[in-house]
Amino acid sequence: MSDVSQAARVQLCGTFAVELDGRSITRSFRGRQDRMLFTYLVLRGSQAVPRDALVDALWGEAPPGSPGAAVNVLVSRLRGTLGPELLRGRTEISLVLPQRAEVDVEIALAAVHTAESAVCTADWPKAWFAALTAQFVTGRELLPEAQAPWLETWRRRLDDVRVRALESYATACLELGGAELPAAERAARQLVDLAPLRETAHLLLMRALVSAGNTAEALVTYERLRSTLRDELGVDPGPGLQEAYLALLG
Repeated sequence: MSDVSQAARVQLCGTFAVELDGRSITRSFRGRQDRMLFTYLVLRGSQAVPRDALVDALWGEAPPGSPGAAVNVLVSRLRGTLGPELLRGRTEISLVLPQRAEVDVEIALAAVHTAESAVCTADWPKAWFAALTAQFVTGRELLPEAQAPWLETWRRRLDDVRVRALESYATACLELGGAELPAAERAARQLVDLAPLRETAHLLLMRALVSAGNTAEALVTYERLRSTLRDELGVDPGPGLQEAYLALLG
């Protein structure tokens, strides 16, 4: 592939930002629809998309009076911003970023996988760094200015990545110990807030509290979850959590 631009940086979560070869082109995206179109194509990963699919992605059940013409304007404008070497096709449109492109969403997905793999191999520094990277991206909302079903699907996916990243990060902090123990407790509390029925989140919080010398609070954490599970699901905590609780009592 011969691209005029050899590098790109794309930030879709939080403040929208795009750089090509170190030059910001963010202001070239004139409005919300321009940013939605770019985001949709980036997340499709260079897959060619028919124009009618773009209409549905941009306007859903309320398309403009001349949707084809509206898409043509947006595609033409985006091609003028990026160049024809990146935005390709006529009847079907694909965005082919440079080989050295850095996209924050892709970075988060790769980072959480790295973190979880590192936890499995007990490589705690690697897990710590990768989990923190995933948290940094997923702590911000994907294209917050826009609403669309495909965006909500991606936001749910990134919410899941954030939960998994927090779990890996809290685990790594506990294993590293020392100055990382307060971070383990903070991450575990965030995890419990985001996933209140996730037993591994409560187990991590209990471990963090015990490490800080707050055994009584760890017992309260267990009792709170036990009550919630019984009230909402009619079940008791799993064996792992019960064993941790009995160990604290003993």
